[in-house]
Order: sequence, then structure tokens, then C-alpha cells
Amino acid sequence: MRAEPVPKRTECPTDSDQRDRPVADTAAVDAELAALAWAVAHPARVRILRILIARKACVCGELVDQMPLAQSTVSQHLKILKEAGLVQGEIDGPKVCYCVNADGLARLKRLVGGL
Repeated sequence: MRAEPVPKRTECPTDSDQRDRPVADTAAVDAELAALAWAVAHPARVRILRILIARKACVCGELVDQMPLAQSTVSQHLKILKEAGLVQGEIDGPKVCYCVNADGLARLKRLVGGL
């Protein structure tokens, strides 16, 4: 699925009332959004999230089978997603099973929606 192109604006608004309006200090929220955005800034990590969301259950070894990447590369991407709080892992014998962290995903959606 391809994203639709964003129409180009030919001019920036010049409303002087808006120009002088102070902008709230959102440094902490901005840092959190930046960290989450970095976690999904790679197509492989987006694909992993889509697979986990579609499965609606923990996934163990099947992720590697659905990706054109080595197991070690998939593991590195999972580590980044886990550190960002978007994925959670559970040890199941010799494997780690992963699923989406619903709270982390909801937080990402809220932060992006707040831009």
C-alpha cells in the first residue's frame, strides 16, 4: 500500500496573531516521541510491528520466516522495539516469544496525534 502524496502548499500562513503566540515547552514529550519515532524509523521494524499486531498473540520463531533478514538482524530489530516499549518479550524455554506492548503502541499513536 502506497501513501498518497501530500499536496504542496504554495505559501506559508502569515497571520501575525499566530506568529507571536508562545509555544509550550514540550521537551520531555518531544524526547519521548523522538525515541519512539527512531524505533519505528526502519522498514523492518515497522514490518515486525505489523506482523505482531496482525497475529494478536505472542510470536516465537515465526518472525524470521516472514522476513527477508537473518535471525540475528531480526533479533537486533526486536531489541530496539523492546527497549522503546513497543514490543514485549517472554522467555519460553530456549526461545523468546514477542508480542506488541499495547500501552507502548497507544502512547506512540497519542504522541504522533499530538503534533
